[in-house]
Amino acid sequence: MGTTTLIKKLPHSEVFRLEDMVLVDANQVSSMTIVQKPSIGITLFSLGKGEGIKMHTSPGDAMVQILSGKAEIMIGEDKYTVQVGETIILPADIPHSLQAVESFQMLLIVVKPDKE
Repeated sequence: MGTTTLIKKLPHSEVFRLEDMVLVDANQVSSMTIVQKPSIGITLFSLGKGEGIKMHTSPGDAMVQILSGKAEIMIGEDKYTVQVGETIILPADIPHSLQAVESFQMLLIVVKPDKE
């Protein structure tokens, strides 16, 4: 019987650092999707200093874990500075954006409502 790989593109049964999986490129936003299912998405991102992700909404709650560097995150009208080792939840359906104060890497986990 074969096994099903649910977490893609990452080594299994070995220790690794997420920061090594998506390298920071100056003047660029890079990403690697690890899991994409109707109710959950897990993606690694890197943003070079000054790069950003424009204001948008998501139908699910988004958890951002900063792996390196520093980001400025807007949630609605509120601005947060989030740096390495810190986490913030972006609530569903509230506009949000991200800007690289310093080059940064993040783990993004989006949890969406189950379809009924």
